[in-house]
Parts: sequence; structure tokens; C-alpha cells
Amino acid sequence: MRILIGCETSGIARRAFAALGHDVWSCDLEPAEDGSNRHIICDIRDGILAWGWDLLAVMHPPCTRLCRSGRRWMSGPGKWTPPKRLPAGRTWDDMRAEFDLGVSVFTACWKAPIERVAIENPEMNDLARDRMPADLPAPQMVQPFWFGEPFYKSTGWYLRGVPTLRPSDRLEEPVRGSAEWRAWSRVHRMPPGPERARLRSRSFPGMMAAAAEQWAGYADEAEAAE
Repeated sequence: MRILIGCETSGIARRAFAALGHDVWSCDLEPAEDGSNRHIICDIRDGILAWGWDLLAVMHPPCTRLCRSGRRWMSGPGKWTPPKRLPAGRTWDDMRAEFDLGVSVFTACWKAPIERVAIENPEMNDLARDRMPADLPAPQMVQPFWFGEPFYKSTGWYLRGVPTLRPSDRLEEPVRGSAEWRAWSRVHRMPPGPERARLRSRSFPGMMAAAAEQWAGYADEAEAAE
């Protein structure tokens, strides 16, 4: 299969699909962290989506203003009323521009001429849902510990043409409030800093190994049945 991994620099998803023998490329505005020559530096909206892919997996599109936790910076009571507060040094126009970018990237990927699409994104706030395509389903919400990764990080997948992810190596959860439970929550406890957003958005290898096996395997079975 020809597979495009969009909005990823870590190479985690690309390597998971490549390990199964697929023709996989990643793309992002930034270079690949692993220096791979199968990474294209580009805006995913600039034509690459029409290059004849069998599967598109979009890992980390800009979502800060689309998610429910970011809603307070976008509007006060009701919809599109002035927010009560804004992040230090930012303007409401800044927030609106980032919101529009997130909507543009997400909708371009969802509407791509590709049969199978999986887009990683948190549950959206009401302002974002108002701008989404009418056929967008509710996301499948999964956790890294379903796939052998000792972390809490609710992850949403918006899926078209591929099945929902099945847990592959579900870990037993630690006792709430214990030291192990706090360790599992370390993604959310990262201190502020220039690398925080990038590190918090990194893919989990266990989850991506399951995605590669299940989504690409499903596609292979579907093609064999035709």
C-alpha cells in the first residue's frame, strides 16, 4: 500500500507502517527528526494529498484552538463573544487565525481524495464542530495503555474507511493517586517550556504498531476480497 503520514516529524507512525512492508512517506512543515529520506517538507494542503495514496494517517494537525480545552481562549458565553481572558501577549485575532488554520488543515485532510483516512485530534469544541464537514463522525477515543504504553493521554481518532482500533496489549491500570498512577499521568504534568507542545503530541509506538497492523491489514483484506 501507498501510505501518507501527515503532520509528523518523529517518524514513529511512518516506521510502524514501513515495518510491515508498505510504501510509506511522511510530511510536515519541519524536517524529520530521524533524518529519513522518506519525509517531504511541505504544507499538507499543497497538492500532496492528490498523489494517489491508499491510506492517509494524519498524526498531529494544529488542534490547539479546536479542542475543548482551548475553547475558553476563543469565546466567552455563547459563540464568538470576546473571551474573558487571553494568553499573555496574544490577541483575539491571533486565536482566530490559529483556529482557522486548524479548521483548514483538518477539513483538507478529511476531504482528501483518499479512500481510507485516520486523523488524530482531540474531541472538538462546539465552535470547531460548527465548521467541520457534515459527514464527520464522532471520534474514537483511545488510551495509550490499551496498547502496552504506561501512559494516560486520551487520544481521538476520526476515521473513514478503516475500523476502530482494538486494544492490542491492555495494561492493568494503577491505583488512583499512587506513585505509578502519577507516573502514568506525566504527559499532562510536563512543565511549561518551548518543547512541551511537541513532546505532548508525540505518537505512542505501541498505538501506532496496532494502527499499522489493523488499518493496513483491513485494507489488504478488503482489496483481496474485491
